[in-house]
Amino acid sequence: MRVGMRRDLFTLEGRVALVTGGSRGIGRMIAEGFLNQGARVYISSRKAQACDAAAADLARAGGDCRSLPQDVSTVDGCQALAIRLMELEPRLNILVNNAGAAWGAPFETFPESGWDKVMNLNLKSPFFLTQALHRALAAASSADRPAKVINIASIDGIRLNPQDTYSYHASKAGLIYLTRKMASRLIRDGIVVSAIAPGAFASDMNRDARDHGDVLARRIPSRRIGADEDMAGAAIFLASRAGDYVVGETIAVDGGVALAETGGL
Repeated sequence: MRVGMRRDLFTLEGRVALVTGGSRGIGRMIAEGFLNQGARVYISSRKAQACDAAAADLARAGGDCRSLPQDVSTVDGCQALAIRLMELEPRLNILVNNAGAAWGAPFETFPESGWDKVMNLNLKSPFFLTQALHRALAAASSADRPAKVINIASIDGIRLNPQDTYSYHASKAGLIYLTRKMASRLIRDGIVVSAIAPGAFASDMNRDARDHGDVLARRIPSRRIGADEDMAGAAIFLASRAGDYVVGETIAVDGGVALAETGGL
């Protein structure tokens, strides 16, 4: 270690974070990781009872976790959540746009409702929630500690899977490019925007990984599905001082499926 390099690269002490879709799955993994590094974490999800219960569970495990349930699939919902948060916290250090949805149906019968639901939550809401919280994020930024926005994309935005998830693929590919565009604008306000593209993690959305992880692992170069610590670690890196110079990048956290797969698995 060179002389003078800081030893607290990954701490989130004193930071305030909001994680949408934080009551379960990847959002909860990230929220727990942030709490373990000392952040005060607000989690939001559409179902109030589930959001309250998850926040209580996380707080009991240690840390300051608070529930702010809200449907963010509409612009009005994004603005309502921003108003509620800013009444409690005038400064927001970290925003994780994780709330998402998926829809599968054959090409011939894929419905408009499945298209709109997925695109609204996966692509539109990250933009408009960030817009609504721009003032709080900019207020939290300083010359040596930028605020952070982390968009949760998917490896399905990088490479195809065999499922008929047309709007999901489109939304996640769009979010990766939107991350780059938002990053190019918000960096001038001291806000660093980046993204994570998860692979197979056990969740209600990824039931194959949840229910058939051993089978799925055979098709992953790392020979396992993702663990909670894998997702938390990537998010902590981007949220902390360690990730301050990572601007507009999307990190695949997938055991090698998107970028290292040989095709012979």
